[in-house]
Amino acid sequence: MKPRIVIPKAAPDAYQAMLGLEKYIASTSLNPVHKELIKIRASQVNGCAYCINMHTADARKLGVTEQRIYLLSAWREADVYSEEEKAILALTEEVTLISQHVSEETYANAAQFFDEKHLAEIIMMIITINAWNRIGIATGMRAV
Repeated sequence: MKPRIVIPKAAPDAYQAMLGLEKYIASTSLNPVHKELIKIRASQVNGCAYCINMHTADARKLGVTEQRIYLLSAWREADVYSEEEKAILALTEEVTLISQHVSEETYANAAQFFDEKHLAEIIMMIITINAWNRIGIATGMRAV
């Protein structure tokens, strides 16, 4: 692959705006494990190897088991995720694949577990990792 732009160099103000989203996410009440599950699953759906590599390593540092990481792409058929986590993962997939819309069922299921503020934080986390995935893929970032 030919070298591509490096966003922090080519558009530093845009990159700083993205870091502002990261700062917001860091200030939320989201469970750190839930954050990593969102990041990994969205990155899997988007095919961002760079982010999958980074966030599976981060999840391991938090104590997420290999089994939970490996089964994430098939979470519906795995019994290692809580009902709350399944609600988060369903929402993650539907927001990531937004052209198919977020179903009433998926939204209502998530809303039964989380209040409005927490649900907003989850949605913003999903939006943020999707933006990072798009930056990584568009600029040719590679997993090493």
